[in-house]
Amino acid sequence: MQIAIVLYDRFTSLDAVGPYEMLQRLPGAETVLVAERTGPVRNESGSLALVADRTFADVPAPDVVVVPGGPGQRVLMDDAALLGWLRTADATSTWTTSVCTGSLLLAAAGLLTGRRATSHWLALDTLRGFGAEPTGERVVTDGKYVTAAGVSAGIDMGLVLAGRIAGDEHAMSVQLLTEYDPRPPYDAGSPEKAPAALVEEFRAGSRFMLR
Repeated sequence: MQIAIVLYDRFTSLDAVGPYEMLQRLPGAETVLVAERTGPVRNESGSLALVADRTFADVPAPDVVVVPGGPGQRVLMDDAALLGWLRTADATSTWTTSVCTGSLLLAAAGLLTGRRATSHWLALDTLRGFGAEPTGERVVTDGKYVTAAGVSAGIDMGLVLAGRIAGDEHAMSVQLLTEYDPRPPYDAGSPEKAPAALVEEFRAGSRFMLR
């Protein structure tokens, strides 16, 4: 089973690494990092690079597609190479997935039209504009499409997918071995829980952040 995690300039690190840590433990998994060109690809701050060891052309038909989000997404919404590859890979994939604003790329490729999906909470209106049915849920499954909300939700998405592929016991084993037992020091991880002033501050800047 080949799992392809997409990289592009200014991706968000945890969007890619979170699902990687959950999915690379699947039995028989070959996890590959793919990009338009091979070599190091830097995250949104430029301080961390992951290495794409395959090009899109090298990986035409992965079993699982994972598209991370990040500020770099906004310049790729009409990128022929990436969107074309997503459509081609999706034609034969068993699962097509995303984290955070990665779902906007899936939507721009026409893969989420009429489907329930999620994204970062600041991007839900944009997701609707591409024909998807946005929901604020943390992980959404609609057919073979699995989308996760912002950044940290990619870990949950990876576990959900691990359970669907290899069974609940395997997924629970991964959760145990990675000691994924979150107990955040603050209860401000969603716009429904965070202080209203903080939510409005980010909403005011969301056009700059996401487009």
